[in-house]
Amino acid sequence: MYNEIDIDKIDIKSEPPAEEPARQYYFMAKCREWAKDFEKQNGRAPQSCVVNMGCQMNARDSEKLVGILEASGFTETDTEEEADFVLYNTCTVRDNANQRVYGRLGYLKKMKQKNPNMMIALCGCMMQEETVVAKIRKSYRFVDIIFGTHNIFKLAELISERMDEKKMVVDIWKETDRIVEELPTDRKYPFKSGVNIMFGCNNFCSYCIVPYVRGRERSRNPQDIVEEIRRLVADGVVEVMLLGQNVNSYGKNLEESMTFAQLLKEVEAIDGLRRIRFMTSHPKDLSDDLIEVMKNSGKICHHLHLPLQSGSSRVLKAMNRRYTKEQYLELVEKIRAAVPDISLTTDIIVGFPGETEEDFLETMDVVRKVRFDSAFTFIYSKRTGTPAAAMEEQIPEGVVKERFDRLLSEVQKISAEVCGRDAHTVKEVLVEEKDDHVEGFVTGRLDNNTIVHFKGDSALIGQMVEVYLDESKGFYYMGTMK
Repeated sequence: MYNEIDIDKIDIKSEPPAEEPARQYYFMAKCREWAKDFEKQNGRAPQSCVVNMGCQMNARDSEKLVGILEASGFTETDTEEEADFVLYNTCTVRDNANQRVYGRLGYLKKMKQKNPNMMIALCGCMMQEETVVAKIRKSYRFVDIIFGTHNIFKLAELISERMDEKKMVVDIWKETDRIVEELPTDRKYPFKSGVNIMFGCNNFCSYCIVPYVRGRERSRNPQDIVEEIRRLVADGVVEVMLLGQNVNSYGKNLEESMTFAQLLKEVEAIDGLRRIRFMTSHPKDLSDDLIEVMKNSGKICHHLHLPLQSGSSRVLKAMNRRYTKEQYLELVEKIRAAVPDISLTTDIIVGFPGETEEDFLETMDVVRKVRFDSAFTFIYSKRTGTPAAAMEEQIPEGVVKERFDRLLSEVQKISAEVCGRDAHTVKEVLVEEKDDHVEGFVTGRLDNNTIVHFKGDSALIGQMVEVYLDESKGFYYMGTMK
């Protein structure tokens, strides 16, 4: 509905509407008038650069932010050096993500000295931390706009406020129950899209800052989700990724209860949709009903990201994960019995406070038993404000690094063996882009998320084609289109 609004016909001399998202379209229209004046003075439209620094949910948020900026009269550029408006969509899961932002701000300060009209904005999880915002206000006073995770839909309004007030705008919400989705979006891929089904997290894992910066769980209305996907399919999308911090707990706060398994059935019924992905799944909430839906589905991809974090039941308890090593392994067996060719990927943290060598060997044991297709391995990062940060027995850096290297070596060895199991078979591939490395080749993805490179031209991008998998290269295939 709102994507069809003619922004140029909005009367910006009137008072802005109170209701959303009409209010934001008013401010997009207002920004567009500023952009027209900019173009008259500079001979070109103002350019914006949105830099995504986080997870899949951040990436989806960034598509919305780019869409709002384009509707506000900006053209997109990939480089900060060319931009008149730079926006960092930040992550704060690990401390090095924060340090990266501070480093980039130092670089932008020099650029702004050369171009005083440049505007710099920061949003995302990092901005939900009070100490971070205080530091930026004190030490990076050249930043123009700061906002968080709960009000990204307000970007045009905040830009308008900055232009009117001529001073730093800070708008951080500690929490919200509002969901404003019907805004312009610029998808990275025309044939696939992320779709938010819920926001926030109620799990409070002891090492994780996400519940504090993303807020409590809020599920979207299922009818709104289904209608959004129908519109996406009508616009050429064949694959959707359903997004939430813990999709398995979808629906718990809805007035009319609906489980994630039930939502998947609704989504599967949409004509024209070919593939359904989702992340992230918390093991404690993965139901038998969900496994049954995956087993019987013709559209749900045979790939499941199931974060382990640790193989030690003792450490898992300290992490507040609410499952044991044995329960995780039983769940994996149940999933593989239902979907034998499932691709399992995971997250693992090394060096959690109090982790002993015996605990680490328990993790290695799970890795060898499950044989993950791939694993994102992380060294524990101390996040101020989380219970784990105050725990005693922080592990020495040298010990953690040695364990991390052993884990990574084992994960890579197993992945190279597991990922080649489909060699010399024909599989359906969604072609995503031209191959970066080989002229005349394209790159696509199997439904289990493995990459395939094969000879073809750009006309294939967005299409589902059958490919013979000639050779496994460990983490990808070389193939031939049938």
